[in-house]
Amino acid sequence: MKDDTLSGPRTHALLADGSTVCIRPALASDHEQVQGLYEEMSPENLRLRFFVASRRSAKAAADRACAAPHAGYRALLAERAGQVIGLAEYDTGGSGPRTEAEISIAVADGLHHRGVGTLLLEHLVSAARADGVASFTADALSENQEVLRLFADLGLRTARRFEGPEVRCTIALDEDDGYLTAVEARGRAADVESLRPLLRPSVVAVVGAGRRPGSVGRAILHQLKTGAYTGRLWAVNPAATSILGVPSYASVGALPRTPDLVVIAVPAAAVPEAAEECGKAGARALLVVTAGLDAEQARALLEACRTYGMRMVGPNCLGVSNTDPRLCLDATFAAHHPRPGTAGVAVQSGGVGIALLDGLSRLGIGVSSFVSLGDKYDVSGNDMLQWWETDGGTDLALLHLESFGNPRAFSRTARRVTRRLPVLTVDAGRTDAGRRAAASHTAAAATRTMTRQALFTQAGITATHSVGELLQTAALFHSQPLPAGPRVLIVTNAGGAGVLSADACAEAGLALPAPAPGLVDDLLAVLPEGAAVGNPVDATAAVTEEQLADCVDRVVAHPGVDAVLVALVPTAVATATGDDLVKAVTARPAHGKPVVVVRLEQALPVKLLPRTDGGTVPAYAEPRAAARALAHAAYRAAWLARPAGTFPALDGIDPARARACVEAYLEVHPDGGWLDPRTCAQLLDCYGIPQLPWAWATSEDEAVLAADRMRGADGRVVMKGHWPGLLHKSAQRAVHLDLRGDSQVRAAFRDLQTRFAGLLTGVVVQPLAARGTELFAGVVQDQVFGPLVLFGLGGTATEILADHAARLAPLTDHDVHDVITSPRCAPLLFGADGGGPVDLAALEQLLHRLSRMASDLPQLAEADFNPVLAAPSGVSVLDARVRLLPCRPQDPYLRRLR
Repeated sequence: MKDDTLSGPRTHALLADGSTVCIRPALASDHEQVQGLYEEMSPENLRLRFFVASRRSAKAAADRACAAPHAGYRALLAERAGQVIGLAEYDTGGSGPRTEAEISIAVADGLHHRGVGTLLLEHLVSAARADGVASFTADALSENQEVLRLFADLGLRTARRFEGPEVRCTIALDEDDGYLTAVEARGRAADVESLRPLLRPSVVAVVGAGRRPGSVGRAILHQLKTGAYTGRLWAVNPAATSILGVPSYASVGALPRTPDLVVIAVPAAAVPEAAEECGKAGARALLVVTAGLDAEQARALLEACRTYGMRMVGPNCLGVSNTDPRLCLDATFAAHHPRPGTAGVAVQSGGVGIALLDGLSRLGIGVSSFVSLGDKYDVSGNDMLQWWETDGGTDLALLHLESFGNPRAFSRTARRVTRRLPVLTVDAGRTDAGRRAAASHTAAAATRTMTRQALFTQAGITATHSVGELLQTAALFHSQPLPAGPRVLIVTNAGGAGVLSADACAEAGLALPAPAPGLVDDLLAVLPEGAAVGNPVDATAAVTEEQLADCVDRVVAHPGVDAVLVALVPTAVATATGDDLVKAVTARPAHGKPVVVVRLEQALPVKLLPRTDGGTVPAYAEPRAAARALAHAAYRAAWLARPAGTFPALDGIDPARARACVEAYLEVHPDGGWLDPRTCAQLLDCYGIPQLPWAWATSEDEAVLAADRMRGADGRVVMKGHWPGLLHKSAQRAVHLDLRGDSQVRAAFRDLQTRFAGLLTGVVVQPLAARGTELFAGVVQDQVFGPLVLFGLGGTATEILADHAARLAPLTDHDVHDVITSPRCAPLLFGADGGGPVDLAALEQLLHRLSRMASDLPQLAEADFNPVLAAPSGVSVLDARVRLLPCRPQDPYLRRLR
């Protein structure tokens, strides 16, 4: 939660032990507590902090930290339950711009080794970067191993210089992947620890369980009891002493023991008071199933959770469960207990949750833990990914998320988790109904669907289009190894089933190679007369169980095949001979390659058939379902085989000058707007983005002089009109091409001046560009997902053809490669039109620099480069538009609770 009130910005975050603290600026009213923080330190800790064991230093330190805010100085407090437990500060030593700051840190006695100091420093680093500080310095006694270890373990590059008994530490504040990885590791450990009371509670209480059937609270109490929960279970109802045989007490405070988890199922108006009571009693986690909270009730509920350090699921949710046999926690009001298993499930929709629980139980996959996130005030999909990563019982993660709180943090977590276990999701809300009309090519091309798909693709998440497809894919991932590639060979006993399966595989993007000659001979030797060995392999209705088994064995063993699809239909021939063709697959040992069965007569969309070796084989009622599942598996295998991407170093960039340029523009235009050509060119120059030479003119004579400077060898120039808000120059006919000589330049200027009288503020004059491929590159800043980089075919048809690819910034080298090769126009870049390949290295650099500009500048709402001219000799932006909006930078990777 982040609340900008009169007390300043407040951010809640987790310590190493899973408890919650508030990080906020120090205020004048904190003086007494800050002074007390130092006065209560032991003499030894005072000496290590101030180099002398004097308590007189306490007042001076409090005076400095709680003074009126001034440039170059920041002091952040860690506060728990209203008590200051830590302080971190930096001082640049002056009011002017400084890139180095002296830091100090103090943590209350008795609270060391819980991550207070580390968390404060992380927040101080984030604040310092936003203020332009590039490095911290700190002096410490060489015997103060705790603080030296604190600096060393931050994950930032730290240098030490010993000066007698003191050590001078210099900490570079560069945000590299090493630092983000260290922050992630600390956050993961704290997050998992904070979820233990929620998902592994020893004591559970249900508030709102009624005496009569029909209440949600009573239903959850019933599930907990009948599910054989192994911990202590109580009800809270002042009107009863026992409900369903479970002891009931008048209040949470009256319980014999402090509950780890409290289920709140009372009317919305009573929820905040119930949460406050739970917090005062010392509860560690809440499950709020109540729906319909208004804004004030929601605020009070979350405030209680943050004040007392409780994690919360909900409100408006189905509940949570953990099927670990040592716990048997089923705190849901689903109709049936979930089957124990290995799939972790997190959903926002209770209905989807019930469907997944039932489907996974029916398939036999079962559930390790289930969380219905509901309105997701606190615990999110990101929390659950980190839990499943470490719980030791989950090998498959299923998500259904309708919203993302911090997509960039989610993406980093998912990229790590998906390398350990498959993460599957339903891509919900794919339509763009109701989307406002876009203002530029970039915004027109960018859709929420494209943005979400970019997130899933970059993170390695398997995105399906329905709950049914999610379960069908989960069945394959659970039961079969991943294929080495996309090559599928189909074996069938009916030609029609084989054709349907081939169509499905081709439509899913799988390859259907013809069998190698050696394999053809092997198969003809074991199949009945009349069999056709192609792809599909038509084994005919006369095939026996043994013949089919030999066929499948030989196909699977062949190195040119990555997966096998066996499409079967029941026949009278098999019935007469007593052959069970399905056993040709299930009665054989696993082959190390995925084998799936399609049974057109099957009633259920997907089943897991037991193998004699203890494994299972997925059987699908539809070839399309089997093909989609195989395609998802092939894509995951390819994603895992590719090393993690890197962020290349970029030379010739000046982010500080770019930020100054943005701030100067917004100071004059506080509501933001589209940059004029000169300011736009300055911003692009800060990132070394190549632009076609240009000149600005506001009169006919200036235009002639500009044309003289801009003319190339052929003497031709282009003139483009400009006024604030002009976006589509070609559509407005505000462009004159192929101008030769002064007379044509003058005529073009007069034409623009006449037609756009009262609008035109000037013209841009450029040399006529050489021939090349016209491309489009741009960025749109999504308020939720951050900057989305788009690339594709450019020119006037860019929106009509919609040939674009997109990835979320910052882009790795792999992301850039994917963006360039994904559009349909990609062959043109590699010389398919006979003109030779364009300068791909320069094109990659352009996209990396655009990505870096968007990542550095949150005020960059849109950037639209169209056209970008790509040729074998290089890449150049012919026309650029950039729109800025006032926006306060927010560190997406800073540890904070929602």
